[in-house]
Amino acid sequence: MQSFFNSTVGKKILMAVTGQAMVFFVIIHVIGNSTIFVDGLNGYAERLHSLPVLVWLTRLIMLAVISTHVFFSIQLTLENWKSKPEKYAVQKHLRSTFASRNMIWSGLIIGLFLIYHLMHFTFQIISPDLAAANNLDALGRPDVAHMVISGFQNFFIALIYISALVALVLHLIHGIQSSVQTIGLNNDRTLPLIITSGAIAAIVLFIGYVSIPTSILLNIVKG
Repeated sequence: MQSFFNSTVGKKILMAVTGQAMVFFVIIHVIGNSTIFVDGLNGYAERLHSLPVLVWLTRLIMLAVISTHVFFSIQLTLENWKSKPEKYAVQKHLRSTFASRNMIWSGLIIGLFLIYHLMHFTFQIISPDLAAANNLDALGRPDVAHMVISGFQNFFIALIYISALVALVLHLIHGIQSSVQTIGLNNDRTLPLIITSGAIAAIVLFIGYVSIPTSILLNIVKG
């Protein structure tokens, strides 16, 4: 078992599995967040937090998943850099893409953004005056919608989120198809379909997420 974790193949498999778990979470998260378009975000948040055991179990699982993914991604990147200490005068990226060559940097941006996002909306340390717990809606529920809308009405906060989403879509465009390849669910015939499907899925997720701050900035969604 120890040799598995120490092997390059083992590390890549763990990264693939944890990556797919994070994609699943991202999908569920955007579905929940999208209830803001039908005035259902407060109700969704109330139902979710009526199950604190589930919420904290999910948080702990995702912490383990993200930590594992980050740990092995750093290890593999350092090993890759160490194996190629000298760069060629003219680099040729025959089969690589911008997204694949910059996975470590898009991942770093996402990681920093995740810390900001948790402080902003989850633990409500940033802008505590807008915290949902301090503002109740007409039904006496924590006003999560008001917190989100008021937050994104600030152009610079919205810009932070949109910029992070650009990093996310780049990460997913390569990450989704790479994870499928790593666990061996592809062949020469299906690879183009996997690459295309992964890119489409990443773009759909990007549109789903970015539609929230942009709709608020454009005053389409109002508090």
